[in-house]
Amino acid sequence: MDIVNQLVAQGQFRVLKVPLGFIKALEWFFAIFAFSTCGSYSGMFRMAVECKNRTLSDLSIEVEFEYPFRLHQVYFDAPTCKDKGTDRLFLVGDYSSSSEFFVTIGVFAFLYSTAALSIYVFFFEKYKENNKGPLIDLGVTAVFAFMWLVSSAAWAKGLSDVKTATDPAEVITMIPACDDDDGNRCREVHDPVMSGLNTSVAFGFINLILWAGNLWFVFKETGIIAPFMRAPPPQEKAAAPDAYAQQGAYEQDPYASSQGGYQPDYSQQGYNQDAEYGQGYGQQAAPTSFSNQM
Repeated sequence: MDIVNQLVAQGQFRVLKVPLGFIKALEWFFAIFAFSTCGSYSGMFRMAVECKNRTLSDLSIEVEFEYPFRLHQVYFDAPTCKDKGTDRLFLVGDYSSSSEFFVTIGVFAFLYSTAALSIYVFFFEKYKENNKGPLIDLGVTAVFAFMWLVSSAAWAKGLSDVKTATDPAEVITMIPACDDDDGNRCREVHDPVMSGLNTSVAFGFINLILWAGNLWFVFKETGIIAPFMRAPPPQEKAAAPDAYAQQGAYEQDPYASSQGGYQPDYSQQGYNQDAEYGQGYGQQAAPTSFSNQM
């Protein structure tokens, strides 16, 4: 118990949040539904034979069948409508190969998903050592993706044949009393329910999509693509713009931008002001010099 507690404490359950672990959990889940819906199936249909002589009729002929659908071993007794005797008749077909193949792939996919999830959670660092773990995982995932394709297609065809072989309308044609024109009437009473088997085929193709899609995420863990992925070149830092240069470039003389292009000559105006100031100063300074002479 202590060992289990230590493993749970050291487990990296966050791997279940990334696509690699999350898809593997979905594969584990849908594999269970795939093989269970097919392997646990049992069905039944019912027919009625009304003889001209009502005392010889059988209004409830039940025919039961189940996985692995060896229908050639399934039989039922039908009245002859001539005497109190009955005819033992067998269904047609053996579809065990496709159904058993489908269930086998589902069971092995479930077992492998369980083992892979355990490694992801408790031994993920060892899984990535030397790239051996991801490479093995990639190969097994590719094999299961192909097997899901083959088994799902084979079981879909087998299910179609099972539906035909267990159709009461088809089985009635096998009863000799229904072929006579002596006033006998044969009819179907209850059809078999095939919804569970239809679901198994759907789960098979869902597993195909999951395992094929997971190939990419397992392939990324191998590191094979790493040498082909180049890091982007470092970006050079642009030189800081000269604030004074930008300010001078954007500032414009308001007079230069006015209509007509008039620019006053500040240098000439300053010269005239200096000349006038000099003349006034000379006139004020003259009496001072005269008073000094006196």
